[in-house]
Amino acid sequence: MTFRYSDGSTPVGLDVGTSRIVAAWPSESDYIYRSELNSFVTLPGSKFTEGVLRKENVPHTVRANEILVQGNESERFADLLGAESRRPMARGFLNPDEPESLSMMQELLRSLLGTAKHARQKLFFSVPAAPAGAADTATFHEASLRQMLTELGYDAKSVSEGLAVVYSELEGSNYTGIGISVGGGLCNVCMSYLAVPVISFSVPKAGDYIDASAASVTNEMATRMRLVKENTFVFGGVQQEKAHQVISVYYDDLINSLVAAMKEVFTKSKSLPRLGRPIPMVLSGGSTMPPGFRDRFEQAVRASEFPVPVSEIRLAGDPLTATAKGALIAALSEM
Repeated sequence: MTFRYSDGSTPVGLDVGTSRIVAAWPSESDYIYRSELNSFVTLPGSKFTEGVLRKENVPHTVRANEILVQGNESERFADLLGAESRRPMARGFLNPDEPESLSMMQELLRSLLGTAKHARQKLFFSVPAAPAGAADTATFHEASLRQMLTELGYDAKSVSEGLAVVYSELEGSNYTGIGISVGGGLCNVCMSYLAVPVISFSVPKAGDYIDASAASVTNEMATRMRLVKENTFVFGGVQQEKAHQVISVYYDDLINSLVAAMKEVFTKSKSLPRLGRPIPMVLSGGSTMPPGFRDRFEQAVRASEFPVPVSEIRLAGDPLTATAKGALIAALSEM
């Protein structure tokens, strides 16, 4: 039975990703999801344009002499204008090089979630594990998001992104296993033992790395390369189309870097649990979506003399919503 507050509202799970923000709510039989691209584009200020955007219900913010279109529509406008969309987040955290980072994040969260319907409406939001040397950045990122969500009226708490994947996908193994989120800015990894996070870390190389690297080789915009990667790329041998071949090369580099980092961290860890049997590994995140990714990743793991016995490597039921679902499960567990 779905938990509801007296006013009919429910707890919320929120995946705050570099590329996309996804929110999850429970329904009577399943989960409900909404998502927005975590980006925006600047248009010249115009009362006429402003009126059209309002009529079409396109989320936007008006400045003195410009209009900022945020969320899902920003990609279409960026493509029409031949410009790169601007990003409130970069490399997994609030973007220090974007002056509108905080204000645009506030607008995106307000547009996606609205204000809390209940005085103590719980919301769990995902945060990445800090890469080496980025602890201060992670602290600022988490505190800023919590403040924004609190101002919207939510009782907001954070959950590690990798652990959220475990909560979402590994109920069958009593939440023992390895959850991996391959997103836009970071790859997050969490080894959990009976729902307790034992090892959590991130690798600062993910989907945006592929897009930017491929763009530099093909002389295309990173936004265009991301669309190729998400819509037409398939893993295989040598690719006949240059864009696909370039993406393939950088995908292999990403996978090999992630597997090497996992092997190093698990090998050196003093907190690695003594496992009586092999554990599952589950992959999630938008960058795992191209057909063949799971097979290529498993090949890299099996060839690496991986220090942890792995029973299976599989994709999440829905890689795009797994983190949000796991955050919601965390919120529901505290009811």
